[in-house]
Amino acid sequence: MQQVTLGSAGIEVSRFCLGCMYFGTTIDQETSFRLLDTFYEAGGRFLDTANAYAWWVDGGDNGISEALIGRWMKARGNRDEIILATKVGAQPLGTHGDWRDNVEGLSAAAIERGVEQSLERIQTDFVDLYYAHIDHRQTPLTETLGALNEVVRSGKARFLGCSNIHAWRLERARSISRANGWAEYCCLQQRFTYLRPKPGASFAHEYGISVTDEMLDYLEANDMPLVAYRALLQGAYIRPDRQITPEYQGPDAVARLEALRSVAEEIGATTNQVLYAWMMRLPVTIIPLVTASHEAHLTENLAALDVELTAEHMARLNEASG
Repeated sequence: MQQVTLGSAGIEVSRFCLGCMYFGTTIDQETSFRLLDTFYEAGGRFLDTANAYAWWVDGGDNGISEALIGRWMKARGNRDEIILATKVGAQPLGTHGDWRDNVEGLSAAAIERGVEQSLERIQTDFVDLYYAHIDHRQTPLTETLGALNEVVRSGKARFLGCSNIHAWRLERARSISRANGWAEYCCLQQRFTYLRPKPGASFAHEYGISVTDEMLDYLEANDMPLVAYRALLQGAYIRPDRQITPEYQGPDAVARLEALRSVAEEIGATTNQVLYAWMMRLPVTIIPLVTASHEAHLTENLAALDVELTAEHMARLNEASG
């Protein structure tokens, strides 16, 4: 699998990152191990999880995904080959019913507690990439960033990333870290897909923030990679039983879907493969966070690396608008 540089971290990661959110819950251990093996055999070495995955699933709890990845790496003896990312900040405290009002946040205490618990579950001494999962404005940025720097200084994480944050907050955070000589965020994980959200659309119901043109400009100017989640809108591009959510619906979506599907038909690729190929040809370094519950779906999506889009294809996709 192709490799890209993870921004200022300077390390090489696989062109796709495997999202492991539902491993151990809706995707049982046997299937999860097969998916991890398939990704690994294809050359994938970049895995993504979080301390909150996946408490909301019936029978789920915090850290189940982390623990499963730890068991897989131990069984395969490949920890040194894996670039492992996990997150802190979105885990609910107390009862799950009030989690929006009782999220762990990004205080120094939450970060110190979170990283220790994650390391224990994963059965490792360090994680490669440690994300601030959601921007937590109730905590001063200096407290959050100082605590994250201590995680890196102590060797419990190699690099830092952030997720679900606005561009001005990201710039402020990086400026504070730079001024104090602290470890900086080297990449962003954020919602991004081919369809564009309608003006004013919000994903606050799930603490998500969609990438804006302003954010893309910022990332490109600072050579900062984007790890893109929800790229396939949970199957809505291809599955008749999944609808495009209201945040994306409208004339613009109709025009862009027509362009996406026409290019896919023209070159003999699937819609999802063309979407991923488009994403990876943009000026910003984008690492798609690929998810799948079946090996065939994972293999199909990874084949996007072999899809070749011409400049004319890219122009049609970029300029399609309602």
